[in-house]
Formats: sequence, C-alpha cells, structure tokens
Amino acid sequence: MTMLYADIVMPLAQPAYCYSVPDALRDEVRRGDAVVVQFGRRNVYTGIVWRLHSDPPAVARIKPVVRRLYDRPLLTEAQMRFWEWVAEYYMCSLGEVMRVALPAWAKPQGASYEDFAADEFRPRTEPYIALAAPWRDRETLRAECDRIRRRAPRRCEALEAIALFNPASLTADGEAPRRLLPFDGSLLAALRKAGYITVAERERRVERSSKAVFDPPRLTPAQQRAADEIRASWRDGKAVHLLRGITGSGKTEIYMTLIAETLAEGGDVLLLVPEIALTSQLIERMERVFGSRVTSYHSKLTNLRRMETYMRLLRSEGGELAIGARSALFLPLAKLRLVIVDEEHDAGYKQSDTAPRYNARDCAVVLASLCGGRTLLGSATPALESYANALWGKYGYSTLAERYGDAVPPRIVVSDTVRAVKRGERKGHFNHALLAAIGEALDKGEQAMLFQNRRGFSPFVSCRECGWTMRCPNCNVTLAWHRASERMECHYCGYTAAVPRQCPQCRAADLSPMGFGTERVEERIAELFPEARVARLDRDTSTSESAYNRIIRSFESGETDILVGTQMISKGFDFGRVSVVGILNADNMLNSPDFRSSERAFQLMTQVAGRAGRRAAEGLVVIQTAEPDNPVIRRVERGDYDSMARDELAERHAFSYPPYSRLIQLTLRDDDPARLRRQAGRLAELLRERFGRRVIGPVAPPVDRIRGLYILRILLKIENGRPMSRARELLREALAAAAREQEWKHINAAVDVDVQ
Repeated sequence: MTMLYADIVMPLAQPAYCYSVPDALRDEVRRGDAVVVQFGRRNVYTGIVWRLHSDPPAVARIKPVVRRLYDRPLLTEAQMRFWEWVAEYYMCSLGEVMRVALPAWAKPQGASYEDFAADEFRPRTEPYIALAAPWRDRETLRAECDRIRRRAPRRCEALEAIALFNPASLTADGEAPRRLLPFDGSLLAALRKAGYITVAERERRVERSSKAVFDPPRLTPAQQRAADEIRASWRDGKAVHLLRGITGSGKTEIYMTLIAETLAEGGDVLLLVPEIALTSQLIERMERVFGSRVTSYHSKLTNLRRMETYMRLLRSEGGELAIGARSALFLPLAKLRLVIVDEEHDAGYKQSDTAPRYNARDCAVVLASLCGGRTLLGSATPALESYANALWGKYGYSTLAERYGDAVPPRIVVSDTVRAVKRGERKGHFNHALLAAIGEALDKGEQAMLFQNRRGFSPFVSCRECGWTMRCPNCNVTLAWHRASERMECHYCGYTAAVPRQCPQCRAADLSPMGFGTERVEERIAELFPEARVARLDRDTSTSESAYNRIIRSFESGETDILVGTQMISKGFDFGRVSVVGILNADNMLNSPDFRSSERAFQLMTQVAGRAGRRAAEGLVVIQTAEPDNPVIRRVERGDYDSMARDELAERHAFSYPPYSRLIQLTLRDDDPARLRRQAGRLAELLRERFGRRVIGPVAPPVDRIRGLYILRILLKIENGRPMSRARELLREALAAAAREQEWKHINAAVDVDVQ
C-alpha cells in the first residue's frame, strides 16, 4: 500500500511540515481536519491537514500524525482558499493566519501530551430528556395518561409537555434539554424510575429559530430607493456596493432588509463592525428582528464561548447572522451569501500589531467573492479608496442624504479657542459657546457628549523651572498622568511609575500637568456642572464588556447627563436625548504627519457630530479649534464630503498615494541603533536595485523606540497597473538576500501590505 502523507499547518510562523498518516487513520483524516502532531523533541501542537499526498519527503525521518481531533474538518474549503489568499497577499505564513483565525481552544498545544490533553476543548454537556421507546406512540401515551391522570396528574402533565415540546429545541433523537422543561427534579426522577422517560448527557446546543419570515423596519422612500439601487447593482454584476449615508440616515434599516431577504433564502450573513464596543447595541436591535438567528463573535468573549460558537456554526446548514469585529471574518459560515461592512472607513478594520496585518474591509470583499456572495460597504464618510472604486465603476454606489424619520442634521458651530482666550471667554478647556450650549441642554433634560481624542488626565508632566518631562525608559515618548490611579503610564508599552513629587533634575516641586485628556475633562466638567451626572468612556473605564455595557446603558437610559470619551463614542451609537456634542481639540487631529490626516480628521469629526440630534429636535455641535479657517474644519461644518474627497484625491494623484498606488511598509527593529541603521541601509539598497525610485527611506517614525527596540521604516510605493504579485516576489527576494547577512539575525522585520 502506498504511504500517505499530510502537509500540516501549525500556529507558528513556519511553513507547512510533512507528516506520515498511519494506516489506522488513513480512512479518517481529510483535508481541513485538525490533528495532533509532535513538533520538535517534545512540543505537541494542533495542526491543520492542508494537503494529502503520496510524495515522500526529502528528510530521512518523518513523524506520524498522532490522532484526529473533532468529528469533522475544522475548516471548510472556502475557508482554506481564504486563508491561502490572506497569507499570499499580506506576505505571511499560513501558520500566522491560523494563529488569529481560530479560537484559542481550537488549537491547544503543550510541552507534552499530558499538557496538550489538559488544554483540549471539551464541550459542555447537560441532561437531555426524551420519552422512553414504549411511550413515543401518541395513542399509547394518551391511553396511559388517561389511566394515571386521576392519581398522578403532575406526571401526566409532564409527559404531555415532553411529547408536545417545541421541535426546534429537540435533538435528532427527539430529546429535549432539561433546562427548558418547567418541572422539578423529583418529578422527572420519578418519571425516569417508572420507565416513562430516558435521561442522557449530551453536548449543549443553542436552540435556533426556524422561522423564515422576518419583519424588518419599514423603509422610507429614500431608503427604499437605496435598497433598490443596491439590488439592481448586484444583478448587474457588481458584487460590491458602497452605501454612503449621512449619520442618522438609517443605513441599519437597509441592512436589516437585505439580511432578512438573505436569511429567508437559507443563506448566511456576516455583519462586521469596527469596534467590539458597537456590537452590544447593534445586537440588541438585530435580535428584535432576527431573534436566535443572531450570533455575536469578538475577542471579549471567553475562550469557551468563542469555541462553542465556532463549533456550532461549523455544524450549521445555513441561515445564520454573525455579527462581530474583524476576527469574525474567519468564522465557518457554510452558505455565506452577504457580507456587510459597517463604518467601512474605520481604521479599526486594519490589524497592524501582528501578522497577518490584514484589512478586514478588503478581506471581506475577497471572502464574499470566494463564497459566491455579495458585499455591502456602508459609511457616512467612506474611505477614499472605496469612494474611488465607486467613481471608477468598480463598485456600485448609492447615497442617503436625509436623516431617518423626523430627525434633521445638527447645526455645527466652529468656536475659535485663540479668540476665546483673548476675550476671556474660556473656562479651563471649554469656550463659553460650548458651556452655554451644555447648560441649556441640561436645563431641558437633554444630554451632552464631549469628545477628546486622548485618554488619561494629562499627556505629560513638566517642570516649570527647567522644562524636564517624565519619559518612558523603554519608549521614546512621555508618560501620561492618570489621576484616578495616581500613576504615570506609557500608552505604548504599558510601563507605569509613581507621579513624581519633585523634579529629579532641579529638585523643584513645581511640576505641572500639560495638556488634557478625557480624565481631566471629566473632572473639570463635573466642577462646572455640579448637578450633572458625568461618565467617561475610554480604554481606562471600559476594561471589560460588562463595564462598557454599564456605561452605555446608564447614558442610554438617562441616568448619565454628560458622557466624555475618546473615539469610542464616535461610532454607530444612537442616543435619542443627545442634543449637544463638543469636540474639544480638533487641532490634534489636523496636525498628524500622515497623508491621510485630513481625511481621517474629517471622518472622525463628522462621525462625532452625527451623535447629536438624532430625533426630531435639531442638535448642536461645537468644534473648538485654534484654526477655524482650516479647510477640513469648514468642510465638516458644511457636511461637504464630496469637496473633501475631490481635493484629497487630486493631491494624492499628484504624489501617487493610495488609491493611485499601493503601499508596502517594512518596519525594522533592533536594540542596537547602529546595527539597525546598517542593516536598514543595506536592505534599502537591495530594494532600490529592484524597485528604483519606488523606495522611500529608511526613516525613523515619530516614536522611534518602543519596548526598548529602535525602529526604522522603509516604504514601497507601487503604482496602480503594476502587478502586486510581482512586487511581493521581488520583495521576498530582497528580504532573503538581506537575511544572508550575519547581523540580520538580530533584526525584527515586519511587512505591512496596504499600510494604514
């Protein structure tokens, strides 16, 4: 018999390794299966069978696959094709894709087989109850109930309830979960002893609604027109459609209509949101329409919940609505027919920290295509790449220019901070125009939101005598003062230290907080409005899903009057009582050294402004800035996305930036700055031999040391029309040549395709 081999992918930054398949597993192991393999002398890993073949490997000694995990392949064919595309496009290994794609419990590992077994997923079980075989005939059961009804009415009631139990909650063997039966344990024990029922421990399953008719909200004429345009675009062969709707225009209602149509046909739907924080409010709305068809999936769930969700969807035969952040892209949806990317412009869709450094929006388009589905991108302020694709005819395109129902767009007022200081019209961090608006809103029983895109109490502490500032010992950045914890904190590496009582350089005690973050805004606004109930929403206060939900629900119910927050408050929320929004320091967003800074500033301010006046009354947005005549500020004031997009696209075309080119960024790190400069310069030479003027750098980023490692970056700019596959091939050649240098082994190199 010919020997069978399997190429196995493990959750490592390594290529697939070849293992032999023992004869005992020959008929069991299939492509996409999860298996147990030994890697190295002792380590035991979960691997995915990527290819089965009979080609003997070149190595003399080959290890066998130990055993198969689970009763079915862990990956579908569509998932495997998707993983291959992600690994190829974003220049990483399949193992690195595996690390982010699967729940932790789907890929146990250990230093021994005992350690591995301890980490294995074991599904939760619970008692399931069914009528014993003699009583499954309705006539026989009815006769028995008539016989015992007078002396044992409760037994009779329980037997009839079990017989009439909701079929949607039954297993294939007609068993009902014990937790759904409204009878005490003593009664069920008596029925079991008398031979009326059987009790068995089964894997816990979630009951799913079997209904195929849903009742989404009725669409307005404008929404109906947009929905019709989307369907027509898809029928015409444009598998991707961009929906640009102003904030509060009711894009979610259109999503619901299209989701209902897809679910009714038995298809699966994936709805992506940029922040985990947005899922709770959105899921509540979706559950009111789609009930138990809704599944949430994100990194805040426990490892057990994530694994149970993954395995349940793996067994599903369609009709699922999965809602989640970018990791939900890797769920095993068997009949994926529609992918919706809400707030598609958001930078949160880009994973930048670890490989694969993928953009979930772009991956969603590819995933839907691989599955034969369609993609809907929605935003009030689309990314210029998506907008350009719509202008060039690659995507379908629709607009919603009016707010849903009786709501009207908010009135936007630009308040000059320099002028306010000169006239004495400023208290702390607030111009009088904003304070007056907040006071009027509170008097009417309305709410306000204040946006400051910086957390903590103060960005840094400075000595007034000598100018000393406290810096992180691991990163080239100042430490931020967090007053609640009375600690100085680095927002890059997490280093903390006590707040200094005096300057270590000149011994002066005159240390002052400089600038302001959300913590300081919260404290100051509470002083100015002592009767108001103030809360803060940022990474420091929303440390868990429950903490986050508590803050949101308190504000939504009216228990909180003023909500202070970072970008977390800007996206997707629908608070009916918010009439005033304050943007406290717009200048920070405008002065970033990034070709996308104007676009992102416009998007962020427009999104924040959209939280005001989402019902009948007109809302008010106050933008505090030292540059009131800045073109971006004025376009936000007018709500003029088209003008912003036109000018930005013209500038990017002139300098060949996206969407007129693709950017690949190489980030090199080393603890020795001289060695880093030498190796970065050598790599840049190798790249220029292949790419010529398309190579920019190496240059140091604004923060050029993080966690003790110095950083240099090289940028490749590949103009449209040039094949990206060839560019990746040449880049791999250059990296391989650089790796031959002895010093390169000290360099940590990361490749970021389509860097954001």
